[in-house]
Amino acid sequence: MKPLTLISSAAFRELTDQIRNRQVTLTRRTLADMRDKPAKPSKYRNQIVMDGALRFDSKAEHRHWCHLVLRAKAREIFNLRRQVPFVLAPAATFGGSKHRALVYIADMTYNDGAADGPMMVVDVKGCVTPEYRIKRHLMFTVHGIEVREVKRA
Repeated sequence: MKPLTLISSAAFRELTDQIRNRQVTLTRRTLADMRDKPAKPSKYRNQIVMDGALRFDSKAEHRHWCHLVLRAKAREIFNLRRQVPFVLAPAATFGGSKHRALVYIADMTYNDGAADGPMMVVDVKGCVTPEYRIKRHLMFTVHGIEVREVKRA
């Protein structure tokens, strides 16, 4: 664990006041902000997008969500949802330790054509990782659902 670097006393007082008033929780990123240190870019160079209270992990995901919202307003798709979890393997205990359930979180799901139409599972991808390939395979074998990938443009 890296030692924390010192910040100015004025910055420290401001930070402690914010913590006391529950305006912010203390994290490494908060301290880095106080040091005016630029944030480390994300692993895949995606940029987080905020749209009102909705948080999107990339610009491409936000763009595709906006497209699907328009389709939902036009009554082409139904039951549009974000960040839907699918359990691929239940929690288990082996080797004397507990292991969490293996969960795949789909970026978006919706029913195509009608409210009881086929469920579409969409994942916006800029880079297909080995972990994603495994989860995509398990989604098909466990739930019989094929994940539709939307490539970043």
